[in-house]
Amino acid sequence: MIALARLVVVGFVVMTIFYWLIRIYARSLRRERLEKRWEREGASGDRNAYVEAGMREYDASLRPKLILGVYIVPTAVIAVILYFINFHE
Repeated sequence: MIALARLVVVGFVVMTIFYWLIRIYARSLRRERLEKRWEREGASGDRNAYVEAGMREYDASLRPKLILGVYIVPTAVIAVILYFINFHE
């Protein structure tokens, strides 16, 4: 039972680290894409306001929610493996 608790704690910490790294990377890519689009289109107005509006739109989209798969997929895989090892004959 201690081994399972250790697996859960260590797994959660590792998945959290990966989640934040992927989240930061995805947001930086989106921010860079918005900055390049603003420069390419020669938009008038405040660049920071344009980028922040784009980032708010990005945060409301499905893409950042898909990053939560970092938690869901490994947990499901481990649960299936544990099930087949322990209860499947």
